[in-house]
Amino acid sequence: MTSHFSLDTIRSRPLPPPEGLVDRVIPGESVAIRRVKQLIGAVAISEAPVLVRGATGTGKELVAEALHRASGRGGNLVAVNCAAIPAELLESELFGHEKGAFTGAERQRIGRIEMAHGGTLFLDEIGDMPLALQAKLLRVLESRRISRVGGTGEIDVDFRLVTATHRNLDAQVAKGGFRSDLYYRINVFPLELPDLRERTSDIPLILARMLDDHLARNPAADLPHFDAGALRALGAHDWPGNVRELRNVLARALVLFPGRMVSARHVRENLLQLAMPEPEGQSELPPAALPAAQGLPEPGQFGGMLEGRTDLDLRGYLRDIEVALIEAALAQHEGCVSRAADALRLRRTTLIEKMKKFGIMRGVEV
Repeated sequence: MTSHFSLDTIRSRPLPPPEGLVDRVIPGESVAIRRVKQLIGAVAISEAPVLVRGATGTGKELVAEALHRASGRGGNLVAVNCAAIPAELLESELFGHEKGAFTGAERQRIGRIEMAHGGTLFLDEIGDMPLALQAKLLRVLESRRISRVGGTGEIDVDFRLVTATHRNLDAQVAKGGFRSDLYYRINVFPLELPDLRERTSDIPLILARMLDDHLARNPAADLPHFDAGALRALGAHDWPGNVRELRNVLARALVLFPGRMVSARHVRENLLQLAMPEPEGQSELPPAALPAAQGLPEPGQFGGMLEGRTDLDLRGYLRDIEVALIEAALAQHEGCVSRAADALRLRRTTLIEKMKKFGIMRGVEV
């Protein structure tokens, strides 16, 4: 069969996004996030609608930004949170309105869809869009024309559509809560974002990006520094709030530890639980009580444990040690929580929380 492609046709095709462009928007090198970035790079230059799915706080807005930047479109990225705008106002927000269209419409207003002409329209939490408005959005996607509220004419629009939701749209379609025709219109290229707990190895890179962004906005800021233990403690957290929760933790660190080194204990007690830290320069353990003086094994002594083993559960092993030390301290001090906490150099409230976590009931009454 004779090919009908000419050299000019090939040259007119969009070029793939520049190397590293997506990386600059979405930090991380884990397998899970690298796959997401590869998919973004593949679909960015097409016109295909993208549906971004993931739990709250996973960074769906960053995917929309990366798609827009890599698309090469000259217009703006216009974002609308469908869950944050009352249903009765969402239509005007999207389509705009003419002067006098309703009470309070004192002047003409351009809608978000019209603003996105030549660029990208990002509809976040589209699963919360009312059914009546879903029908109007479907018509726009099919005709590429809009009518402002109260208007009579139609306006041509050209935009790339990116939508996002944390809801199960398949289940909503089955229950009649979301239009099936709109669902299949927007779900051309689905992207699933991983939870932060699935890519904790990315936390140092995400933190570094957040700190850089903060410094760009506040050049005189005195930033906190996270040591290796702090990063391990962050990696051990479950992160139910995902990247948004990590951003909150960093915000606390900026307030509580400006210019200071953040340790694992600071992470556990001051950033994840929000207790006031000790004053700077006051060590939580005096020199005589540091690990080297407590009779603990030297790191080299653990070598024998690892020889010929590939299945050591480090978290479980450390948990067992922690439980054994707490039980020993309680036994030594006849179940008195306060004295056991002093022996372990913990706050009494911290020890009680650990006892609840591990199911150690003895002595909880004090």
